[in-house]
Amino acid sequence: MALDLPVLAFPVLTGSHVRLEPLGPNHLDGLIAASAVDPSLYEWSAVPQGREAMAEYIETALAGRDAGTALPFAIVRREDGAVLGSTRFFEIESWKWPAGHERCGRRHPDVCELGYSWLTRAAIRTAANTEAKLLMLAHAFETWWVFRVCLHTDARNRRSQAAIERIGGMFEGVLRAHRLATDFTPRDSHRYSIVAEEWPVVKRRLAERLERD
Repeated sequence: MALDLPVLAFPVLTGSHVRLEPLGPNHLDGLIAASAVDPSLYEWSAVPQGREAMAEYIETALAGRDAGTALPFAIVRREDGAVLGSTRFFEIESWKWPAGHERCGRRHPDVCELGYSWLTRAAIRTAANTEAKLLMLAHAFETWWVFRVCLHTDARNRRSQAAIERIGGMFEGVLRAHRLATDFTPRDSHRYSIVAEEWPVVKRRLAERLERD
């Protein structure tokens, strides 16, 4: 069940290195520039190239936001305001708790997925990447109090799988013919998750990594 927009709100998540701003048309030029630096990075990720494709990308992301099932962000470097990439919460779901249950009427999501994440070349494997994940997961587990954050990646995308595993994502298995791949074939996906009980350890790991980046 999707949530009402006032419940999701449109937060700005701010760290020391990056700021996650609610995605909007004002980020169009920055995203075009960020994605154009090295398109070869996005073999297994749907990262648009050019103005028309990026405008459609933003429009689709905002449609999910307006439906209450997604919350997309632009990743912005605090130092100079440069747009580094994008990420989003999606498949945001609220469970139907039975009447009389202590969680009936709960005003935040119960579970969500984190994905559509990409960065320009210079920001990959940097503090920007680590902090963006830390900000989003902290929001999910400490503001929304979700029970699970799920992540999927193309079964062929070894770099993405390694990155998810480094932050503590637990591998759950392979979903066969799960989604349409970037090469327009049925994509097998590696499924990972982080549950609420694991968040303190994941948070500490991300904070330690951020100090080293």
